[in-house]
Amino acid sequence: MVSANIAGFLHDSALRHPDAPCIVAGDRRYSWAHVDRDVSAYGAGLLARGLHPGDRVAMLLGNTYEFVVAYYAAARAGLVAVPLNPAYTSAEVAVLLADSGARVLLVQPATRTVGEESAAALPGCEVISVVGSEWSRIGRSGEGVVLPDDTTPETLALLLFTAGTSGRPKGAMLTHGALRANIEMLLSLSDPPAVVDADIVLVVLPMFHVYGLNTVLGLAMAVGATCVLVDRFDPVESLQVIASEGVTTVAGAPGMYQAWCATPGLREAMSTVRVLSSGGSPLPARVYTEFSALTGLEIFEGYGMTETAPVVATTLVSGAPKAGSVGRPLPGLEIRLVDESGVEVDDGDPGEVWVRGPSVFLGYWPEAAGGPDAEGWFRSGDVAYADEDGDLHVVDRRREVILVNGFNVYPREIELVIDDLDGVAEAAVVGVPDDTTGEAVSALVVARAGHDLTPEQIAAHCATRLARFKCPTTIRVVDALPHSATGKVAKGRLRDVYGDTGYGT
Repeated sequence: MVSANIAGFLHDSALRHPDAPCIVAGDRRYSWAHVDRDVSAYGAGLLARGLHPGDRVAMLLGNTYEFVVAYYAAARAGLVAVPLNPAYTSAEVAVLLADSGARVLLVQPATRTVGEESAAALPGCEVISVVGSEWSRIGRSGEGVVLPDDTTPETLALLLFTAGTSGRPKGAMLTHGALRANIEMLLSLSDPPAVVDADIVLVVLPMFHVYGLNTVLGLAMAVGATCVLVDRFDPVESLQVIASEGVTTVAGAPGMYQAWCATPGLREAMSTVRVLSSGGSPLPARVYTEFSALTGLEIFEGYGMTETAPVVATTLVSGAPKAGSVGRPLPGLEIRLVDESGVEVDDGDPGEVWVRGPSVFLGYWPEAAGGPDAEGWFRSGDVAYADEDGDLHVVDRRREVILVNGFNVYPREIELVIDDLDGVAEAAVVGVPDDTTGEAVSALVVARAGHDLTPEQIAAHCATRLARFKCPTTIRVVDALPHSATGKVAKGRLRDVYGDTGYGT
């Protein structure tokens, strides 16, 4: 019987080729059998420590071997993994720990201080470093223990926090079945295949994000490909890794491809690469053209979201990249493009993307609110149209979300932080086009009467409260903001008033 557990993919690959390389992390190399044993031991060890199936295990970890083990150990033990961005501040982490009710927070040396500060006021949340004797003891306590596999497709595996336009974080509830379904749909593609067992896969996209976690790591685990972990993207160092390890499969974000175009030795370093893909935010046509001219390689592009585990559509389905298009829906997923009344739009007209299929999430933690409707349709908030070939083109987002290197940044969260600064009367945050990151965060701030505010003061305040990628890259202190008749900031008019500062939704 095939296991419903997402960690079953790893176990099956370990049975097929136990001595083949599974994980390469710097100068550390681990076979499939070694990884599989560690996953079982640490999963059992976490249960022996007093955790129970369904308990949440938060992870403030980078792209390390310990992340891989912790994630799959939690899954195999029936625990719920809660990956968090290691760049978050203690204030941000504290909110997510409280909301998830995490029993354990796993940290590494670089995140230990933030982890301890964030958990200090949360009784019942234990901070454990994955580097040191305590973590080793957990693994030893579970050695030789056989974990029962009573996972069903409906069993919750993962909480990935995103946020609404209110800025309040929401945990997307992804089941084992949803995660496995998205992987299996990608594996059904064969011209070209997304990944095969002989591939060497670059894992530089952060694994706390669903793109890196399920589409890159999860897909490789399912077929038995070798994963080369890179904890931080640097264009020069990443090309050196690609060349030295003979990487054949690369998944990236637009900013990575932009940076590589400006890096000497690109063509030579990419000589072993078979498939390149991009996601997270739209890939500019000029970047695609320049990269292809420099390397002779094409970049496949996809579209998805956390709530769909994540891939909805990709040019891998049609088998050929198309500039500006994210391709066609994965086999097994249905989409509708509908107007504001819920009526399907005419061919070629833009409409909101509705998605239905086995990889769609349950809803948001803990009551599953905001999930699919009674007929299984999830309303994405994204606007797209289908061209004459049936390929999707994403043109807008109804939500105010800003995509910075593929990561969601929510204006309201930043506005609340700025509003908390003494002397601020009002703030508006919008996204602006950026050649490197896809979009960048721009803030317009009105000072209270009698107060002198500078962009430098506002930037320094944001830096203490927000992760770096959320901090505004441009800040303007202005006399006033445009408002609607109801008193709400009219973000759609910001471009008219302040030029090419940003755009509304």
